[in-house]
Amino acid sequence: MTLLTGLVSITFRQLSPAEIIGLVKQTTLASIEWGGDIHVPHGDVKRAAEVGKMTRESGLVVSAYGSYYGTKNELVFGRVLDTAVALGAPVIRVWAGQKGSAAASSEDWERIVAATRQIADAAAAAGRQIAFEFHGGTLNDTPESCVRLLQAINHYAVFTYWQPPVGASFDECMAGLKTMLPWINRVHVFHWGPGGTRQPLSKGAQCWIPYFRLLQSVVTDGYAGIEFVRNDDPRAFLEDAETLASWSKMSRQNKR
Repeated sequence: MTLLTGLVSITFRQLSPAEIIGLVKQTTLASIEWGGDIHVPHGDVKRAAEVGKMTRESGLVVSAYGSYYGTKNELVFGRVLDTAVALGAPVIRVWAGQKGSAAASSEDWERIVAATRQIADAAAAAGRQIAFEFHGGTLNDTPESCVRLLQAINHYAVFTYWQPPVGASFDECMAGLKTMLPWINRVHVFHWGPGGTRQPLSKGAQCWIPYFRLLQSVVTDGYAGIEFVRNDDPRAFLEDAETLASWSKMSRQNKR
């Protein structure tokens, strides 16, 4: 099934939801992942309903709710879930704690596994899924820890995001992608050079085209969203959106 393309709204924290929708409408991208820090704040159900309606009326899909549950101890998951439901987001992004997998104790692992099962039950009852951010400083910080975590949770409504770890080689990224592939349903797309400098997405073609071919061969009901562009510039996003759309089309054709 096609891996649909889109934008992660936190790419443009300085823009309003209406401006972000207008920007995406200038492209052939299909979706927006709305962030829970600025555009659709956790617990603001009214705002979530408004943004979700605007998105759909513009012909776009809400791909996910990018929450920060797991990084902020004061966040109550019920409020996050209510917001995602009002937004119409099928997937809620969460974070696997605030410690890297190597530094976490067995008690840390047990606590996050148990907590995730609990929120996954609540999400599933509301027709939603959970997906972990793939990020350093969490239990989901390496392909191996991802598999360990998701196998321990063992819940039908829990998945993971994937993005290429900054500084990793193509071979390392591809190996990690293959390891995590059965659990991936969302992807964050960017291309960074040495030192984390943001580069045009087109410069990452030699890496991303193989990633897309592999993802398109397995992932169902998935989305790949552009996250971060050069200088937070909408013009850079429009260029990257054209690149992403071409890669997605190429991968679908090669799949036939």
